[in-house]
Amino acid sequence: MTAQALEQRDYAVVIGLEVHVQLETATKIFCGCSTEPEEDEEPNTRTCPVCLGLPGALPVLNEGAVEAAVKIGKALDADVAEDTRFHRKNYYYPDLPKNFQITQYDAPICADGTLEVSVEGERREITIRRAHLEEDPGSLQHKGGSIDSAEYTLVNYNRAGTPLMEIVTNPDFRSPKETRRFLSKLEEVLEYLGVFDASRDGSLRIDANISLVPEDDVDDDGTIPESALEAANRTEVKNISSHKGAEQALAYEVTRQKNALQRGRAVEQETRHWDEGRGVTVSMRSKEEEKDYRYFREADLPPLQVAHWKAEISIPELPDARRERFREEYGLDAESASKLTSRKAVADFYEDVASQFDPDLAATWVADNLLGELNYRDMTVDDVTGRLDEFTRLIELVAEGEITTKNAEETVLRQMLDEGDDPETIIDREGLGKADDDEVSQAVEAAIEENPDAVEDYHAGEGGALNFLVGQVMQKTGGSADPGAVNGLLRDRLDG
Repeated sequence: MTAQALEQRDYAVVIGLEVHVQLETATKIFCGCSTEPEEDEEPNTRTCPVCLGLPGALPVLNEGAVEAAVKIGKALDADVAEDTRFHRKNYYYPDLPKNFQITQYDAPICADGTLEVSVEGERREITIRRAHLEEDPGSLQHKGGSIDSAEYTLVNYNRAGTPLMEIVTNPDFRSPKETRRFLSKLEEVLEYLGVFDASRDGSLRIDANISLVPEDDVDDDGTIPESALEAANRTEVKNISSHKGAEQALAYEVTRQKNALQRGRAVEQETRHWDEGRGVTVSMRSKEEEKDYRYFREADLPPLQVAHWKAEISIPELPDARRERFREEYGLDAESASKLTSRKAVADFYEDVASQFDPDLAATWVADNLLGELNYRDMTVDDVTGRLDEFTRLIELVAEGEITTKNAEETVLRQMLDEGDDPETIIDREGLGKADDDEVSQAVEAAIEENPDAVEDYHAGEGGALNFLVGQVMQKTGGSADPGAVNGLLRDRLDG
């Protein structure tokens, strides 16, 4: 086919993901080394003969990692295998101390799952081909440049042996934006399960496989035949560490591949590195095939029979179910329900507040006020987990009329986050306590006396005049009067 003919062709984007999730366990998957980094820890100190792959060291499987894997399988509605086992995946890379990785090959612990995502209002079901357990390699630190330009590279084995769950999707994605939405939804589910900590460095890493298929080869219902997928060379993009990074890397790769095809060049089947700093993918090596890894069974670990755990292990209410319940039980709109269930800690806090106050009031304070102020400061609810009772107390003070909503939102809440003080301390320091009736009455009289033009405008039917007078009273009381009560007092006085 000529280059001119190629230029006229349209292409469908086909993407599949391999998502590597660090599991939250106290120790590594095959040894007793801690998974929790110590403050200012030295490289290569959280290690032992097992995770360093020294001769004669034998692995012992971490039961907590297996339990976490079953929970993930259950949340993804996947099958848990009756018989699952480990293999050795043989390849050389500096961060792999044994020169092989203990992983699972043809008998993964979970397979055939699904995760539903919403993309631009359309619900789509992404199929999970498999999800298997493996050990994390160490980490590389490129000094003086990126992977292809560094002066030298350091290796740190403290991470080596951390338990990973690799979740492999089918090639169901048709745009980079869809992958970002899927990763966000997957992270929500993992966080609800309590098996994942997004704040950990490298806790979620993504490899993406992408190819372009001529639109002519796509069936009318949108499916792509296996023959078309096999004919299109597939590029793997590695070392993506964020949702945003995945969308950016894949958008770049779509453009790169389209440009190559439009110029009549073949897309090479290769592995590429995502250089986030430069916003480009860089060729690393030709794409390996399964046979290159020379898989064989790990003789030091027996097969597992844990399929019955799926029925025995309980998992919490997941984000979608909780979102729907919030709409039905609390009467929340879709946007508020979505905000309040994006994190389990937020949803738990909202339910605690809603049990004490009106659900709509609770939603306004948690979803709009607290989360809005946290986002502005680049903070999350995790940063204030130990102080949630203070925020509940602030809502209580507003509900009891001890402080105005305006002062609570604009002064007390912000100082609680910026200064770390409790609400009562801030109220006392700033003199924000509720004004007594005499003080408000005196302020009303003074506002009327000092603003005869506004009084005349009010009697002439100009609605803005009353708002002006309310503002004058609020100013005189330092914002400590209730605006609704002031409005009523002014009307009574002016209409009397």
